Amino acid sequence: MSCLKSIQQIFLSNYVSVVYAVGGFICLIWLLNTPPGLWGKAEAVGYAVCHRIDTRSFHIGIRQFPLCARCTGQYLGAVISLIYLSHLGKHRAGMPPKRVIVGMILLIILYAIDGFNSYFYLPPFLQLFPSMPHLYEPSNVLRLMTGTGVGLVIGMVLYPAFWGSILIEPNPLPAVGNLRTFFIILGLGIFIDLLILSGLNYILIPAALISTAGVVVLLSMVYTILLLRLIHKENQFTSLFQISRYMVIGFFITIMQIALFDLIRFIITGSWHGILF
Repeated sequence: MSCLKSIQQIFLSNYVSVVYAVGGFICLIWLLNTPPGLWGKAEAVGYAVCHRIDTRSFHIGIRQFPLCARCTGQYLGAVISLIYLSHLGKHRAGMPPKRVIVGMILLIILYAIDGFNSYFYLPPFLQLFPSMPHLYEPSNVLRLMTGTGVGLVIGMVLYPAFWGSILIEPNPLPAVGNLRTFFIILGLGIFIDLLILSGLNYILIPAALISTAGVVVLLSMVYTILLLRLIHKENQFTSLFQISRYMVIGFFITIMQIALFDLIRFIITGSWHGILF
């Protein structure tokens, strides 16, 4: 039994080293072959996950946000949820009560309605179905707010899922235990959206960069959870430090995905710009 365990440890150690080497190499290649500067790297991240249609994005002067208005809100919302829930009570892994779930579902429904309504306003659909009725005129304000709403939900779900996959004895309390907490998080999301809509550059620049960083954070968390479950290491730790190497692997897998999507899209379009109509 001890021999089998030693073999498993050797395999895991070699596996981690290989992933580190491959991940580090791909990360370096990605850094060298994407647009220069911090903003350029942010645009490359957005390029992998977002259509980046110019008219559906916010701008700082003539510079387009790395993510469209909806994705900006979505990833900002997730970051807001994660930060607030970390402050509220560490390691809470319980799922919310039914009344909170109803609120979360309503945010998802609003996101879906606005998404479909906006989708049918794309030029190809307007040309094919010029007489198709629409619910209302879409706008980047609504895209931002509905995106933020579903982003908040993503954070509310991902936070307990993350800790519930790591800890030996996860805290059974719900991460969002009541409507008061839910509305506080919702209020924070609305407040951030209003700051963005103020149009001030010292608000827009960090908002754009934080939302893009949110893409990397969320994917890294998801891949860390999947990795721990894949290698049957879930619920064996007491702190983040103990899973640091798995989190690094999750980060490298995230960069690999972003690099792959960037490559495929660039081969198809030959440009770093968003989708054009």
